[in-house]
Amino acid sequence: MHKPLFITGIGTGVGKTLVSAIITEYLQADYWKPVQAGDLDCSDSNQVELLLTNTKSYIHEERFKFKLAASPHQAAAMEGVKMMPEDFQLPFTANRLVIEGAGGLMVPLNDTFLMVDLIQRFRADVVLVVRDYLGCINHSLLSYELLCKRGMNIKAIVFSGTMNIASAEAIVQQLATDIPIVQVPDIRQITKETIQQISSSFNHSLVI
Repeated sequence: MHKPLFITGIGTGVGKTLVSAIITEYLQADYWKPVQAGDLDCSDSNQVELLLTNTKSYIHEERFKFKLAASPHQAAAMEGVKMMPEDFQLPFTANRLVIEGAGGLMVPLNDTFLMVDLIQRFRADVVLVVRDYLGCINHSLLSYELLCKRGMNIKAIVFSGTMNIASAEAIVQQLATDIPIVQVPDIRQITKETIQQISSSFNHSLVI
């Protein structure tokens, strides 16, 4: 039985939803976003569902949905909710499960419970999504070090979009020499066809 595959990133807006859609399509897996904060009319679950072409994947309902686009603990507090570890149980499925996190590893779900703690609670393998921006090397290496320190299994590092600073990619690759590196190109118009096309190339570059 395969472990759940948790898609996390080095920050917010780095391409986790795009990568989640690609991997979900590639594996024909189920998809689950435990916490959605903001954008309830166009949630990450909605976006992934619209991008899939296979008939096997199932989109599981979020455990928590909050109106405020903010850190999950802040969005929850605005609605008088405190999320606890025991609130999170994996949805039942006989299929592979792709889980998309919110923000990065140290995003708080409450005052003491972090996103990385949720990954460990699920005993999930990890895909780390990296995008090029000022500070991405620091955020990438910190995220990698934290995952290693926690003894977590990193299945792949995904570079989302073009890495304009070649040294950034080289430094991350040099550190994580034993982890598959996957490139996802910049996509001007994200459609079912582009997701299907990119996911098919995973066959040659990554076995999850």
